Amino acid sequence: MCRENIEQFFSQFDFDIRKSNDARWIDQKCTYDVVNIIADCILEFTQHDTNKSFTVTDIWRSDYAVENVQIMFSKPDPSEKSQNEYDKYFSQPIKLLSYSRILRAERIGLRYLYKINNLALLEHIALKPTNALNFLISYIQKVLADSGLDRVFNQFFQIQSKDAYAEVRKTFIDFTIDHTAINTTVECGRIFTKIINPLAFKFKKYGTEKGRISNKIITMQDIQYNRTNWRDDLSGKEKHIPRQEYAASTAEPAGYSAYLVQKAKKDIRNFNDRFRNGLSEVFQQTEQGIKATQMHHIFPQSDFPTIAAYLENLIALTPNQHYAMAHPDNKTMYIDKDFQYICLLAKCGHIMDNLTNPQVSHQIYDFDSYTFVLDTGLNTDKFGQINDLDFSSIVLNIDYFYSEYSNVKFNGLIKNNKPIFK
Repeated sequence: MCRENIEQFFSQFDFDIRKSNDARWIDQKCTYDVVNIIADCILEFTQHDTNKSFTVTDIWRSDYAVENVQIMFSKPDPSEKSQNEYDKYFSQPIKLLSYSRILRAERIGLRYLYKINNLALLEHIALKPTNALNFLISYIQKVLADSGLDRVFNQFFQIQSKDAYAEVRKTFIDFTIDHTAINTTVECGRIFTKIINPLAFKFKKYGTEKGRISNKIITMQDIQYNRTNWRDDLSGKEKHIPRQEYAASTAEPAGYSAYLVQKAKKDIRNFNDRFRNGLSEVFQQTEQGIKATQMHHIFPQSDFPTIAAYLENLIALTPNQHYAMAHPDNKTMYIDKDFQYICLLAKCGHIMDNLTNPQVSHQIYDFDSYTFVLDTGLNTDKFGQINDLDFSSIVLNIDYFYSEYSNVKFNGLIKNNKPIFK
């Protein structure tokens, strides 16, 4: 799934706001990381079944959503006090996914029932936050183009002046008030931020901040959902208490990172079960027929937290391979370098097949992410210099870094797991 596939899907539809008069095609909670999470929650609730209907309440009350909202926001089971905020957090991205035709909606009385309309795209959005970001940017550009707003936005990104900013902001606000039910400048301004800043990030330009042109180029961090402020609202921090003082008394766990790691393990497990019959990614004759129930970090999470949630750093192993070979004698703090080399060879082959085999319908890996994992895990910059999809050079460099670990005990595994290049 790539940008071309997304744009091809969008080309079937007219997203002109002047015709739909729908102001909620995007909203304040519709940041890329939230859209990614909500897509994941929908897939978990429906179990990828396009015939299963659901409401917004079904999703945010589901066990999976509640569990992960607790992890990410340090919040107990949604209460009456926070119900409105939770509802917006789930309903606004679901509305976006419906407007973009990823979901289809049917109104039954006062509520909407949703079903998955494009499973492949929803799976793509749910797989990685960056996938959701690319989807969101393409979606915003399509709506602006269909609505005749693209010219003034493009002009701002070319000129990048205060006057150009004032014009694009006023044009958007006036347009929204004229063609939708929104009638306040303040609300229009909040939505404007969720539109212009993802585009500014894409083009590496200035965007908006506090109703003015930003004083710096917009970064990925700038377009993430402000989880800290929402935690403040839900956990009862008084506005007058300094954030540093409050943090000292209520330490916040790295919940979002923990969610991403567990989600990555779940995604690898699901992919392996679905497309590889649940077998180990390391081919070993004596382990054939044994299910790969262990999602193993090739480069340990404790040593390399920055790549802990990368699919390219996870490999499906059998229990014996995990606890006797990857971690000899079940010492999980210890990594056997010889077997780590085997894992890298095997993973390289599976990533190569996923990215280059024309018969593969579900791509989950990314070559740049793969080279980043290798550079990080091996403390080098050599892999990032390799040309796109040049897997033979990847293997040559892996061989170089592991030349001192060529233990004869795994000779058979090397032969069976080293990628073959035609």
